[in-house]
Amino acid sequence: MSGAILTLNAGSSSLKFAVFSAAGSDDTPMISGKIAGIGDRPVFSAQGADRKALEAGTWQELDTSLSHDAIIARLLPWLAQQLGATPLLMVGHRVVHGGQSYANPVLIDDAVLASLEALAPLAPLHQPHNLAAIRAVAKWQPDLAQIACFDTSFHRSQDRLAQMFALPRALSDEGILRYGFHGLSYDYIASALPEYLGKTAKGRVIVAHLGNGASICAMKGGKSVATSMGFTALDGLMMGRRCGSLDPGVLLYLMQSKGMDATQIETLLYRQSGLLGVSGISNNMQVLQDSDDPHAREAIDLFCYRAASILAGLIPAIGGLDALVFTAGIGEKSALIRQQICDQLAWLGISLQTEANGRNAIRISTPQSKVPVLVLPTNEEIVVAKACRKMLA
Repeated sequence: MSGAILTLNAGSSSLKFAVFSAAGSDDTPMISGKIAGIGDRPVFSAQGADRKALEAGTWQELDTSLSHDAIIARLLPWLAQQLGATPLLMVGHRVVHGGQSYANPVLIDDAVLASLEALAPLAPLHQPHNLAAIRAVAKWQPDLAQIACFDTSFHRSQDRLAQMFALPRALSDEGILRYGFHGLSYDYIASALPEYLGKTAKGRVIVAHLGNGASICAMKGGKSVATSMGFTALDGLMMGRRCGSLDPGVLLYLMQSKGMDATQIETLLYRQSGLLGVSGISNNMQVLQDSDDPHAREAIDLFCYRAASILAGLIPAIGGLDALVFTAGIGEKSALIRQQICDQLAWLGISLQTEANGRNAIRISTPQSKVPVLVLPTNEEIVVAKACRKMLA
């Protein structure tokens, strides 16, 4: 099929995009790029299939006040110009929350958009921006087909017990369940594992997606069995600005004794906690690693302690551990974080090769390690592009 597919991944302060051929199975994007710093100082970067940077042009003049909608409205004609005579056939979006209704990619219409809008309170940092991108594309070219690919879909393979909270049954039945997130990332890693692990790829594997948003997934047979995130993307690991698992009694205390309302608590949990809250310095792991402030060190230590504890707690769900994989920004780039987490898991027989870990090699465990440890880059865009190709076919 002659034409192109566009993938959009709209985050709270960034927009990632990639253009793939609609034909065949070439995973190399024709164009890829990112607009970072939205809402502050937007910075545009893009490259072609040859990895050479594309001319930024008017992108150098991005206004700090530009919203996601305005930036996408500028991006789409620019991409069309870059494609020339190649028609754009479909746009695929990463959408964080699909609820109970969507276990697979879905063609977007008004009814789908309305149902996804209702889930926005469960992913306030992401869902509104995901939907803004969909609306911006529809406004630019109303007849262009769009599909939504969900971070929650990968975890729909979990059994009921793994999804339930110990709440009254009526609440569970209406959808207050553990959904899990970062599913597109886990889907990609699961598909890539056979190349590096052979038959072990279908065994008991734990993947740690460590970035500004972070979670861990326990897999068996390449399927999600259990994960650290739950009803919202707040649960589980400590993150850049999010608190991770928290005693619900803390929320009651904040309301009853501190007089905080829902909006104030949402801001606290989603934007003021995590690495930023503990360090008082930054949500950026590299900034903290470069700092000599003891609060920065404490934030790093807490991040690693929580990650090792939660990772170990997922092992019973899959009955053991055959391989451990680190991915995403921190997982792929921080030798310190990987070493510190694995040191706390040495009782599992895990040992890292210092030199390999230091250069972010693919396999960083020693030959003597009872559990192989890998570092693999994730690629959510390819997962979305393949879903588009399947939908077009």
